[in-house]
Amino acid sequence: MSVPARTWGVLIVLCGAIFLEGIDVAMLNVALPSIRADLGLSTGMLSGVVSAYVLGYGGFMLLGGRAADLLGRRRMFLFWLVVFLLFSGLGGFADEGWVLLVARFVTGVAAAFMTPAGLSLITTNFPEGPQRNRALLIYAGTAAGGFALGLVIGGLLAAIGWRWVFFAPVLLALVILVAAIPLIKDQGERRAAGGFDVAGAISVTGAMILLVYGVVRLEHLSDGPLLTAAAFAGGLALLAIFVAVERRSAAPLVRLGILRSGPLVRANVMAALLTASFFGFQFLVTLYLQELRGWSTIQTGLALLAAAADVVLAPTLTPWLVNRFGNAKVVLGGLVSGLLAYALFLGVGLDWTYAAMLPSMLLIGLMFAFVYGPLTIVATDGIAEHEQGLAGGLINSSFQFGAALGLSMVTAVNVAALGAATGAEAGLEAMRTALVVPVTATLLAALIGVAGLRTRARKPAGDEVLSAT
Repeated sequence: MSVPARTWGVLIVLCGAIFLEGIDVAMLNVALPSIRADLGLSTGMLSGVVSAYVLGYGGFMLLGGRAADLLGRRRMFLFWLVVFLLFSGLGGFADEGWVLLVARFVTGVAAAFMTPAGLSLITTNFPEGPQRNRALLIYAGTAAGGFALGLVIGGLLAAIGWRWVFFAPVLLALVILVAAIPLIKDQGERRAAGGFDVAGAISVTGAMILLVYGVVRLEHLSDGPLLTAAAFAGGLALLAIFVAVERRSAAPLVRLGILRSGPLVRANVMAALLTASFFGFQFLVTLYLQELRGWSTIQTGLALLAAAADVVLAPTLTPWLVNRFGNAKVVLGGLVSGLLAYALFLGVGLDWTYAAMLPSMLLIGLMFAFVYGPLTIVATDGIAEHEQGLAGGLINSSFQFGAALGLSMVTAVNVAALGAATGAEAGLEAMRTALVVPVTATLLAALIGVAGLRTRARKPAGDEVLSAT
């Protein structure tokens, strides 16, 4: 069955939106030193600018996914794209730290509603099978490529003026909005039955915000350990309340039965470990290149650009591999590539040339090309149409939570290993110690992938589904 040209146009628009989300995060990370210098922000306030986005994104993602099912995917996508546009622009006009905090938090909330709505628009516009797989792989490759390219673009814009890091996404969002209004149609989508589960929404959103906040605080564990413990305890308590509410609700926000899918659960855990490894590695490499080697932001972005090879590989090579070998084997191959990339970097030295770093960057590009998209396919495959937003919210929550966890863990290990020592050699040793975090995360993900293959092998042939292949 052929896919109408309009549907491919919808995919281009949605890829533009996920690219927007990726470059928005990456560009801000590169511009932080310039923002601090201009506004005179403290280290705590500067860290809060990053954490505010993470809290809004991670805290509201599940609610955003379900809202797409309940209130309409097109409506949620367009409305929150406008909110994203407005508050990104507000950040560009900020003259005080608190304005940046508000702008980044609301931008994160907007992304939390917009992203799962966009993903579910893909899974409901493309029929299940090779066409949907190809669309999802293109979408996933664009998402990862947006982050990698954002590092370079952010470096260039920050050299002109840090405010352009906020204004550039506004211009891109306007283009996407103008294209989305006529292309994305409300095609009589089947919405989830029942009313809105207010108690479930409040409890799960509160739980996610507290858990993400606790993870962010792990970066400096010795700074208020009781508050960190309280954040985790409160988050877990609200999560328990959420589960109790959902079991009794006639129209639950999250149907708990969806978590009985082994492939879905494995995909979400592996997604968290994937982003934990990559974002932790990217943070350490940035410190290495800029603080230990003295490279500029533009040089650092260009060095990481090779990791964006998945932009080319995801829509070309990965679909062929998935059709030939199945999702699970392709994912496992990608994780092995990532494990090798991080292991190679363990031997990093202060005199390494870029040629010595390049194999790791290229292998990371392979990892993303072979893992990110296929995991998204597994996490949404076989899920009923009226729960596609929920499935999209779950997998995106896993990606986001994993990124926050990876950043916090490598920071905590790096700080602990460095201690009171100073100097380039001490910094290098601390970084090597922290590199154990992405190596461990990728190894765990690979072991889960092996377990998934063994589970599939034990199933009768009639029980096999695409999401487990």
